[in-house]
Amino acid sequence: MSYKQTKRWIVDKDDQFLHKSSEIKEAALWIKNGDVIAFPTETVYGLGANALDEEAIQNIFQAKGRPSDNPLIVHIAKEEQLKELVIDVPLVAKKLIHAFWPGPLTIILKRTNSIAESVTAGLDTVGVRMPSHPIALTLIEAADVPIAAPSANQSGKPSPTSASHVIHDLNGKIAGVVDGGVTGVGVESTVVDCSVDRVILYRPGGVTKEEIEAVIGPIEVDPSLQAETEAPRSPGMKYTHYAPIGQLYVVSDCGKINNYVQEARAKGHRVGVLTTEERKAKYDADIVVACGKRDDLSTVAQKLYDSLRTFDQQKAEIIYAEAFPKEGIGIAIMNRLEKAADAVI
Repeated sequence: MSYKQTKRWIVDKDDQFLHKSSEIKEAALWIKNGDVIAFPTETVYGLGANALDEEAIQNIFQAKGRPSDNPLIVHIAKEEQLKELVIDVPLVAKKLIHAFWPGPLTIILKRTNSIAESVTAGLDTVGVRMPSHPIALTLIEAADVPIAAPSANQSGKPSPTSASHVIHDLNGKIAGVVDGGVTGVGVESTVVDCSVDRVILYRPGGVTKEEIEAVIGPIEVDPSLQAETEAPRSPGMKYTHYAPIGQLYVVSDCGKINNYVQEARAKGHRVGVLTTEERKAKYDADIVVACGKRDDLSTVAQKLYDSLRTFDQQKAEIIYAEAFPKEGIGIAIMNRLEKAADAVI
């Protein structure tokens, strides 16, 4: 499906009368009628369609160029909506819901047959979350349907953290975008499977493994976070994701980055470095992008995708990115960088 132009509704997320917003009401009506609409969540912008409408869901895959075996996450505004979507909510899932909803945690549960088949890529489970962004919650309530929504970007590219990113990737391919400004967390939701005996982490994200384990005890980490041979049970488990146009290398030893930069520049390449505010003066490259502060990795997560898009805008051919500690939100940051990278060196 193509459009002459993607409509852009500008909405203030801090408006205390969001529920009366004519822009949100119109966007919600379009979703209910089968259109695909991008909207902000607290993580990244989502590309939303009625999760109960198979034709609408197909429009998501078409707009993104997304592989059909990559399942979607369903977004709800009220816990009662789970009854229509899942067969059972085990105690461990209830504990996570109480602790982290609304918020950046997706919970996989056994699905009902009400959900469009393409949402779950043929699986007997579905990932559900309740976003905490006021615009997302208001939009879902106004649409009065659960909304399936992957990130609102061209498949494989860095996820969008602003409406401008969405327009850049999908203008003319989707009906509209609700512009609520820049998102907060910056990386997608954490995905955990509660449909099995022991909870499994499928994708690190805005809620850390440590935070989850503080609520329900030890959880497993799925081996396919490293090995990608199986069908994905969660978004972000398969295929290249989050990648800039230039070749991206994640460097474990930051002290070697300047050497790599000089070697690449000597071959005539336009070279970029992804670093932090504390270290940006250390590098001599064509493009140096400071992505947050190393002593506060949440700021790195917030700016990660925008930083990767900056290298595209400035036509970087080769990018060297500093590695980050794999703890807390750093696990999610490194997961995204490694997914985007041509290699880790």
